[in-house]
Amino acid sequence: MANLSARALSGIPELRAGDDLAALIAARAGDAHEGLRDGQLIVIAHKVVSKSEGALVSLSEVRPSPRALELAEAAARAGQQRDPRAIQVVLDESVEVLRAERGVLVCRTRHGFVCANAGVDASNSADLDTLVLLPRDPDGSARRIRARLRELTGARVAVLI
Repeated sequence: MANLSARALSGIPELRAGDDLAALIAARAGDAHEGLRDGQLIVIAHKVVSKSEGALVSLSEVRPSPRALELAEAAARAGQQRDPRAIQVVLDESVEVLRAERGVLVCRTRHGFVCANAGVDASNSADLDTLVLLPRDPDGSARRIRARLRELTGARVAVLI
């Protein structure tokens, strides 16, 4: 009989570009749950991966295009205030905008994902002026984290971002 259980790791600090996410996970798993074991699945929110990989954009460096300004105006008419610079980042992260309604853009990303605002988000950002993007290569990120966890702990785990 198979069983499934989930445990959250607490104590992961605010991450910055270059931080060793796998080392933090290995340390916190060791502290809280007697380490990692072969066959475990490690599920990681994309935001911490993005932060550790530096997949961030500062709004101060973004110039909105006419399309971004147009979409911001349309959002304002619908009662939603959207920063045209943030809309520009969403457009930059999208290969296609499928729908634009009430300030939300439903987009197809370069990864092929269909999601709101191309996965671009300001929540959980250390700075209000910084947006968190999706990881550039989530499969590659998962492989690197898995390899690093194996190096650190010896455990053969799977990693899902």
